[in-house]
Amino acid sequence: MNDLKLGILDQSVVRTNSTAAAAIQETIETAILAENLGYQRFWISEHHNSTFIAGSAPEVLMARLGAETSQIRLGSGGIMLPNHSAFKVAENFRMLEALYPGRIDLGIGRAPGGDGISANLLNPSNTFKEEDYIQQLQHLNHFFKDNAQVNNSPIYAIPQVKTSPQQWILSSSGGSAKIAADLGLNLAVAKFINGSVSPNIVASYRKHFRPTEDRQEPKALISSFVICGETEEEANQMRKYIDYILLQFDKGNYQNLPEFEDVRNHQFTSFEKQRLHYNAGRLISGTPDRVKEKIINLAKDFDVDEVIISTMSFNKELRLRSFELVAEAFSLNRTS
Repeated sequence: MNDLKLGILDQSVVRTNSTAAAAIQETIETAILAENLGYQRFWISEHHNSTFIAGSAPEVLMARLGAETSQIRLGSGGIMLPNHSAFKVAENFRMLEALYPGRIDLGIGRAPGGDGISANLLNPSNTFKEEDYIQQLQHLNHFFKDNAQVNNSPIYAIPQVKTSPQQWILSSSGGSAKIAADLGLNLAVAKFINGSVSPNIVASYRKHFRPTEDRQEPKALISSFVICGETEEEANQMRKYIDYILLQFDKGNYQNLPEFEDVRNHQFTSFEKQRLHYNAGRLISGTPDRVKEKIINLAKDFDVDEVIISTMSFNKELRLRSFELVAEAFSLNRTS
């Protein structure tokens, strides 16, 4: 698939014995690298109440990333809409679109991006009901089209700009894919969250897609954890660490995670091995040729022409090199 496009999802992971400021700085460096390597998009996530992930405000960080780059599309992967006012999200992303026209993606999710307590603090009126989420999405559409009204009075999301951000609905199980199809929005399948998600999610989305004035055709992409090493040994070390981290996430532990030296000799229990098997679908790992083959097969299986990759590593240099190796394997068009 020579026309396969690649993007990056960055979660601003805070390494052990490092700082949140360093994690944010690494995200900025990664965005610059991604653009130079020829990646299509650079998305950042929204998480709360986790000392392990520093990315809590994608719209704020995107403003800085836009100033550091000039071509790559920047997006949220995603804004957890029930945590926010749809009106304020519309204004935030219109401001970004005014700053960086034609480069902004609004990826939208409905998970809390943290625990229930933090979600309630972010938005005390959050009901977590699907119908409320759908209503928020409809309100967003009105704000971006400048036809919102309250008591017959127009309400404008400011600033008014000629372009709108691309809207992507994040889905890991299928429910939100139906919403994306019903509303005529783009779909981003989060396989890095749910490794067992089926290609049927995209097929059903395409089948039931309802065209709108803005979007005549369905558009989908898929995201996965990807670990690429110079050697099998290097890739296996990186894989073991992320395997261990995902096990901690399964246990609800998002704080105080260990260094690789503390994980290197860890012997997985029988139960943990079962979870590793379950999580295997969330991860692609290996040397460049093998990783390229797996990414191409993933795109073919889900009938998409774009894959967003996410990479966690105990070592900054190995992580950045992983992105370089993938770009080299696909012969992406470098800008420098």
